Amino acid sequence: MISEITANTFATIGIVVGIFCGIALVLTVLILVVSKVCRIDTDEKLEQVLEKLAGANCGGCGCSGCAGFAEKLCKGECSLSDCHVTSPENKRDIAALLGVEMGDEEPTVACVMCSGGANAVNLYKYSGIGTCVYEAQLFKGAKMCDDGCLGFGTCLKACPEHAITVHDSVAYVDPDVCISCGVCMNACPKNLIERIPASAPVYVACSSHCKGKEVMNMCKSGCISCGLCVKNCPEQAITMKDNIPRIDYSKCTGCFTCVSKCPRKVIKVRAERLEKPAAKAE
Repeated sequence: MISEITANTFATIGIVVGIFCGIALVLTVLILVVSKVCRIDTDEKLEQVLEKLAGANCGGCGCSGCAGFAEKLCKGECSLSDCHVTSPENKRDIAALLGVEMGDEEPTVACVMCSGGANAVNLYKYSGIGTCVYEAQLFKGAKMCDDGCLGFGTCLKACPEHAITVHDSVAYVDPDVCISCGVCMNACPKNLIERIPASAPVYVACSSHCKGKEVMNMCKSGCISCGLCVKNCPEQAITMKDNIPRIDYSKCTGCFTCVSKCPRKVIKVRAERLEKPAAKAE
């Protein structure tokens, strides 16, 4: 009697195990069939484009990363010019791969168009959260000049290449480290950071559109719109727009006449933006 019960029990267990094994087998087959039928072929062109991109994933193009940018490129939803990090050589390869035109692009670097900082007059003492974004929300910041760098280094913290430093409450970009991704430009609440050609010999370190008399009351380093740079430029490479000198770098020869004529030293030699200690004589 006991042997019969034991035999029935094992038989029942065997049936249950068999059923589970059968179900597992059927599910495995279904998974394989579904994965094969619903398989999404990898876009080889997309992979090739992604391989040619810089891979910085900086977000300067407006996409979350290079993969998103590559996908938009393949769909024709953006332009190669939106990426300032990928080398011109790789951009040409991508353009040939996608069959699109690519104009001649000169390498650029980011530049902070302000030299106020400690030289700019404050309207009040800010004691809130230490970021430019938060300070800018309070009457556009503590600076009397609405276009002055607030100096908290929001751009510095955003820069993926650590190319930005803050000196005397003004941000500076190291052109040798900058990859021109544009992240700092998007981070600055005052829109003080612009791209200039990497070969640019000079730049205008002011963004104030106020008239000269107002600027003199606001900042010791601000442009007073005197126009001496415009009048003395031998190449006529400088024009005055909205009380700020604008340099046409296609005409600028780097003679530095504008630098010497500027009474407020607003136009600066790009290589001398940061004063470095002189090398000790051996």
